Amino acid sequence: MKYPLTLMVNDELYELEVPANWTLLDVIRDELGLTGSKQGCGGGECGACTVLLDGEPVNACLVLALQAAGRSVLTIEGLSKGGKIHPIQEAFIAQGAIQCGFCTPGMVLSVKALLDRNPKPKDLEIREALAGNFCRCTGYQKIVEAVLSLANR
Repeated sequence: MKYPLTLMVNDELYELEVPANWTLLDVIRDELGLTGSKQGCGGGECGACTVLLDGEPVNACLVLALQAAGRSVLTIEGLSKGGKIHPIQEAFIAQGAIQCGFCTPGMVLSVKALLDRNPKPKDLEIREALAGNFCRCTGYQKIVEAVLSLANR
């Protein structure tokens, strides 16, 4: 059985019908074709599926799609405007904070939520904001440096 779902994704309104057991990640990837959010662990441990739900970072693999009804979702695809990447993405590139890229969308969105709350975070605050996002390639230092470069502008 499918249920009606209306939600705003990247400032676009979607009206869908989805099974009750679908996660927000299922809808984003399989129904909307937005593949920047990744299925990593499937249990909320890795942060590869992080999106912003009403401005707060969530693991899309743990949120039932129907729980997002009437709410606003921002995925990595929604950050670029007019064909230009977001300053957070620019900073990640400039600081060498990207290796394989699997974790990058979740990291970038977690950073966006942090900077929206606190535009001048300190090292520890950055590390705490990224605690739910795992990277096996960079060792985190370059990611923290990228965020600090934005905070010091």
